[in-house]
Amino acid sequence: MASICSSVSQSTPFLVPKSSYQFRSKSKFGSVRCAVGEIIAEPKSVVSSEPLLINAIKGDKVERPPVWLMRQAGRYMKSYQQLCEKYPLFRERSENVDLVVEISLQPYKVFKPDGVILFSDILTPLPGMNIPFDIVKGKGPIIYDPIQTAADVAKVREFVPQEFVPYVGQALTTLRDEVKNEAAVLGFVGAPFTLASYVVEGGSSKHFSKIKKLAFSQPDVLHSLLQKFTASMTSYIQYQADHGAQAVQIFDSWATELSPDDFSTFSLPYLTQIVSAVKLSHPGLPLILYASGSGGLLERLASTGVDVVSLDWTVDMEDGRRRLGADVAVQGNVDPGVLFGSKEFITKRIMDTVRKAGRSKHVLNLGHGIKVGTPEENVAHFFEVAKGIRY
Repeated sequence: MASICSSVSQSTPFLVPKSSYQFRSKSKFGSVRCAVGEIIAEPKSVVSSEPLLINAIKGDKVERPPVWLMRQAGRYMKSYQQLCEKYPLFRERSENVDLVVEISLQPYKVFKPDGVILFSDILTPLPGMNIPFDIVKGKGPIIYDPIQTAADVAKVREFVPQEFVPYVGQALTTLRDEVKNEAAVLGFVGAPFTLASYVVEGGSSKHFSKIKKLAFSQPDVLHSLLQKFTASMTSYIQYQADHGAQAVQIFDSWATELSPDDFSTFSLPYLTQIVSAVKLSHPGLPLILYASGSGGLLERLASTGVDVVSLDWTVDMEDGRRRLGADVAVQGNVDPGVLFGSKEFITKRIMDTVRKAGRSKHVLNLGHGIKVGTPEENVAHFFEVAKGIRY
């Protein structure tokens, strides 16, 4: 049977074959939702004291998937580029309350995502742990004294957020005041193995030979370092929650450089410790776990006890759903490269992802951060389509 859709808007709603998920066009006259052979009035929003993103993660009935994008505040935006001309140093921008708030809100003011993530970096806690670092334009993060020995690990202090990064707490509190509950304020931290990789390698790495040498030749040294990061990141998540973060994402970006067995030794136990401790102190705080290239580790990621596993684009969303089970929410997982395509192509990929994810416990996102050079108009289209979807 052909689909017969009608709208008072001049634009045509996008329909997904063999799916009841619909794209609602914007119109000054209102909007409708199309289904096969009928017109259905747009459903009223469910009244809730919490943002859509939090409700979706909890499994509450929502009318559409919430949407935000990793790295949604950053270099692809002209407003951010202009601010960088005035404040050229990354740490100058990321360690100043007013600038952190301004940058975090830049995409919110333009696109109105359902999540507003703190503008910061996973390495921000390092100076407070006696690990000097900087982020150099064109080079990325630089660790001035890479950790190599047990003596180096002994010098690492446990991180006390309120002492070393008070601007993070102040920024989160301000963001909550600015956004209220129209969107969820998101914090984030680096996972122990990923942080250890940076400080052992001395920065980013292609081969991770130094961290693996330490893991396989002096495992006790690495475990000692990982434990310090575990205690510190637990405190950091709790601090962020106490100052306004309504969900926190844990980035284990480099854990997928490990084999599944080595992941179970050098990453999984520490992630599980963090999740368990936070669930005791902040039982209502949703935790999201992201690891790029994690197709071989999905079941292990879910076993940490996190509320949401964020999938990258190399995992088929339908397969990821099946492997993770109904109790775990999913996030993702459109390829960031899709945003360089046509608007029709972007729409198709969004709808395909939403169809495969299903009607519950899905946060629409990219499978990785937005790439530099992504057209802003395509990001705007992504959000328009995503926010126009109705289950």
